[in-house]
Amino acid sequence: MAEENNKKTDEFEVVMPEANRVEMPKSEFKEEPAYLQNFANFYIAKYNENDLEIMGSFDKKGNILDINTYLLSNINFSRKELVKHVLNIHDYNFKSLLEEIVAKSKINPEDFATFEDWDNWYEAERRQVPGSWS
Repeated sequence: MAEENNKKTDEFEVVMPEANRVEMPKSEFKEEPAYLQNFANFYIAKYNENDLEIMGSFDKKGNILDINTYLLSNINFSRKELVKHVLNIHDYNFKSLLEEIVAKSKINPEDFATFEDWDNWYEAERRQVPGSWS
């Protein structure tokens, strides 16, 4: 009986199919202006600090919701990588938010060349809020 079982298993050939491998195309990133990259970097820092209250006072079109949803879904990127990726998909949200900031604050975002420039602006905006702790 044991010989018959061995004989039967010898009759079957197990064939393992080759895996279908598909490579993802390399992401191509748009070249964004420096002021937009600086703003996105600053925004992500404030997002990580849970400090977007002042930014929220400018957002009348729901841009923050779109941006934050993306950031939450991609939290494992470094900030540098996250800036590149979020701008590749949500640059229009950042531009729209900046338009609202420009209209209300009368600033030129192209003059904000560094993170510190944005941070100083943000703190100045915070000081204008009655009863703020800054």
